[in-house]
Amino acid sequence: MKKQICILGSTGSIGTQALDVISQHPDLYEAYALTANDSWEKLAEQARQYNPAAVVIANEAHYEDLKARLADTDVKVYAGHKALCEIVEAQPIDMVLAALVGFAGFEPTIRAIKAHKKICLANKETLVVAGELILNLVQQYHVDLLPVDSEHSAIFQCLVGEEMNEVDKILLTCSGGPFRNFTHEQLKTVTAADALRHPTWKMGAKITIDSASLMNKGFEVMEAKWLFGVPADRIEVLIHPQSVVHSGVQYKDGAVKAQLGVPDMRLPIQYAFSFPKRLDLQGDRLDLFKVQKLEFFKPDVEKFPCLRLAYEAIHEGGNMPCILNAANEVANAAFRRGECSFLGMADIIAKTMKQATFDKTPDLDTYFKTDAEARKIATSLL
Repeated sequence: MKKQICILGSTGSIGTQALDVISQHPDLYEAYALTANDSWEKLAEQARQYNPAAVVIANEAHYEDLKARLADTDVKVYAGHKALCEIVEAQPIDMVLAALVGFAGFEPTIRAIKAHKKICLANKETLVVAGELILNLVQQYHVDLLPVDSEHSAIFQCLVGEEMNEVDKILLTCSGGPFRNFTHEQLKTVTAADALRHPTWKMGAKITIDSASLMNKGFEVMEAKWLFGVPADRIEVLIHPQSVVHSGVQYKDGAVKAQLGVPDMRLPIQYAFSFPKRLDLQGDRLDLFKVQKLEFFKPDVEKFPCLRLAYEAIHEGGNMPCILNAANEVANAAFRRGECSFLGMADIIAKTMKQATFDKTPDLDTYFKTDAEARKIATSLL
């Protein structure tokens, strides 16, 4: 039987690459449901190509256009956040690829867990905001949660077969982004267009800006903490400009296992789909003769304070990571609109962390209230 997959965020970078993986293995996988936020025309194209049972456009303003575009097909068309949360519960679905950007992926992922679906997690904010709650739900509902982020997939691959062996530390790599060698003075005047020119990865706008500020790496430290049960002070961030070593694990005997490859997100997507099997994948192969050198540097948290703020939020615990995430989403969007400077993003996040209501033991309702409050504060600070 083909595995039926729901892709939350099918028109984004992860979603489109996941559809390519499905195309390469039509005997194994089928797109049951596709969703998007605003890109209704691209969603309509995907619906025609992959013929899912249903599509969901989160922005209800596009519902009539999408429905008219697909009127001559058998594809069911739904709209709105409620429909987004309900589609993941559809009985035929085996796997949900959570590839929505930001806090928007939080509630649908929870609904998918409660519906006993296998979760392929590309939406790191879900674990950033409420890692403990999500992991408790995963255990309660006995579902598999597999990482799709390149780094976390790499760590996972290094841990497979090592279940009885103690981890000394996790080595979390990142390219350093386009501003790795910039001075503090130069960072004062960089623009969103500059930040969107990532040296090695092709990603969506929001995550590309987060990569430039190193906030994305702070999020990934949080994600690794929850996924692998390793405290943040044993997760070491390494700047690795070549993006060949996707991350690694150091064991208590000093041995280091690392996963290497070309920067291609289809590999971690497919591995999450097929685990524990490895399937054929068309694409480039790593040629170490061409790479020649692998470099590693310590991150400069004075120049890139977002990484430091992320570690502070981890140590604070409670709803502080939720506050951090909400403030970052507001600041990131403002920077892309030209309403905030690159260095100003960290200032807004730091002030929001000081002003928002802290809760050491948040429940699900608290996370929604915290997100709303932190966004309001961050917006006022702009």
